[in-house]
Amino acid sequence: MLAKTVTTALALASATIAAPTVTCDREFLKAQTAAYISAQVAGKPDVLKASSSVTYTQNFKAASLATGILSTPLKIDYNRSTYDTTQCASFSELITTQPGNNHVIGTQMRFTDGTLSKMETIVTSTGDWFFNPANTLKYAQQEAWTEIPEDKRDTRAALQAAADAYLDLFNDKSVKVPWGTPCARLEGGTYMQPNCDVGVPSGVKNTNRRYVIDEVVGSCDVFFTFAGNLPDSHEFRLENGKLRYVHTMTVMT
Repeated sequence: MLAKTVTTALALASATIAAPTVTCDREFLKAQTAAYISAQVAGKPDVLKASSSVTYTQNFKAASLATGILSTPLKIDYNRSTYDTTQCASFSELITTQPGNNHVIGTQMRFTDGTLSKMETIVTSTGDWFFNPANTLKYAQQEAWTEIPEDKRDTRAALQAAADAYLDLFNDKSVKVPWGTPCARLEGGTYMQPNCDVGVPSGVKNTNRRYVIDEVVGSCDVFFTFAGNLPDSHEFRLENGKLRYVHTMTVMT
């Protein structure tokens, strides 16, 4: 009996030691975002490797992957993703000008033990803030969100601080924002350049912030509640500590 017990214990210990581990690096996150985009093109959510208990929201409301936007096949004209290896998270921006089903979509995905555990999607459509996907596509394609040389990258803390400063400015005009020159803001389908410090509202609180930060491309995306009840995404790119690009999506409907 003792020998059998020892053998069983050794077998369990061996199984524990041999259990596979998942490294959350850029290659892993790139593979997951590629699967997400493929799922959206095909309209097949089951392409994703999602946990059975995955949390999914669409425009900040509880939803189902099986019946949400991911179940609708879409022709994607443009996509760009960023990768946060510290949080094991990603952000993707998708643009479709498909007639009758055009959208600009932002999605944050978070992974636990190699499996999708949380997915939040913002889907902007006709009636949302400055919605014009043809314009969004045109201007997004002109920008360069390329990798930044390692010795010139801003820190995670600096990227989040710049994003927070911009969002805090809406309610506190004393906040110092690291404006860059030039700086371009793609707000829905409206493009503002060479300055990003125009048209910033006052008396607006931006709350419940969730971040995806990618130091390699100088990006910080923030999902938050705008003005008390509107789902919003603001993504920022910093170059040499200064804002270079801002992309916004705001759901009004």
